[in-house]
Amino acid sequence: MLAGNATLVVNHGNYFLAPVGTKPPTDLLNPTGPWENMGHTSLEDILALSSEGGEATTLGTLQAPQLRMAYSNRSETMRVVLQQFDAPSLRLFFGSNMAATTDDARFHGVPSTPSATKAAFMAIYVDGANVFALWAPSVEVLRGDDFEISDTESLVGLPLDIKPMFYTPSGSQSANAWTWALTPIEPAPDATGATAGNPGSFTPNGSAAPNNLTVLDGVTASPTTAWTTGQHVVLGNGTFAHWTGTAWAAGKA
Repeated sequence: MLAGNATLVVNHGNYFLAPVGTKPPTDLLNPTGPWENMGHTSLEDILALSSEGGEATTLGTLQAPQLRMAYSNRSETMRVVLQQFDAPSLRLFFGSNMAATTDDARFHGVPSTPSATKAAFMAIYVDGANVFALWAPSVEVLRGDDFEISDTESLVGLPLDIKPMFYTPSGSQSANAWTWALTPIEPAPDATGATAGNPGSFTPNGSAAPNNLTVLDGVTASPTTAWTTGQHVVLGNGTFAHWTGTAWAAGKA
């Protein structure tokens, strides 16, 4: 099925860490403790997903040389470029065992044998009314590549590799069959009602705004009397519309 409103163009987003095993928040747009925002990340290099393994092997018999396929285990890595140089960010990059030196507490020593940060990871991307989220209950975070200070006009980035790991939920005898999960973008339902306001809103909650006046014709106004001065709804194409008491019209009342 073609679903244009299930496509993804990221307007903005955030990355979060929490203790291993932390479940996603009820409200993905307003995560609360123990989820902590990782900080500023690259606008150009938003997320890169790479994998190793997954090689296919053909298995057969004398009678059927191509009887079936077998696939090796696949491990995946998410690359995020952090653009903060505070102590928590540096520990994610150089190792969780990075600490202030005894010689001068202003300086933090870079460990020769770094320890990865172990945590739960969540990425939230917003595209208009759509929210696309990634969640891994257990990851290891560490330096993914070298960083370079190359000019005076660009933000310096710390490339982080985030590796999802198998996680065994509390009380379970076996690990999950997956290492990370995501939320499919479900097309928003069509609006059936419009409530007056400045601006007003469409119902049901989460419904897609009609794109133009023609599509708006099938939507029931509330109240059904003429809307008062300034009241309107915003259509999908960015224009305004209001209810005259008998029909939809362009602009504000």
